[in-house]
Amino acid sequence: MRLFALRGATSAEANQAEEILAATDELMRELMSRNGLKPDDFVSCIFTLTEDLDAEFPAVAARRVGLDRVPLLCAREVPVPGSMPRVIRVLAHYHAPEQHEPRHVYLRAARALRADLDSAQ
Repeated sequence: MRLFALRGATSAEANQAEEILAATDELMRELMSRNGLKPDDFVSCIFTLTEDLDAEFPAVAARRVGLDRVPLLCAREVPVPGSMPRVIRVLAHYHAPEQHEPRHVYLRAARALRADLDSAQ
């Protein structure tokens, strides 16, 4: 087994708790699905939100999909002028077999952030 890191991002339609939770739920389920991961495979996750999202913590959604025993941290994204609004990002650390190929996930409007990564779409 080896330690890997995955990147992912999605966007919320509005600064509402339900929107943040739904977008994060979708992102985490897709990360798990594409990478064949179970909650026990995760070591930790760091979530960031753009400054226009503050209605809920993304960690709440991660706990609901089974990451309730995984250390989770939420932080504010650097507010770079002109950057994409309403974005939720995650950096997830997990254990997988040596030959594993990480598949990063970018959903919704956040797909434009890493259009160069075909495997992330």
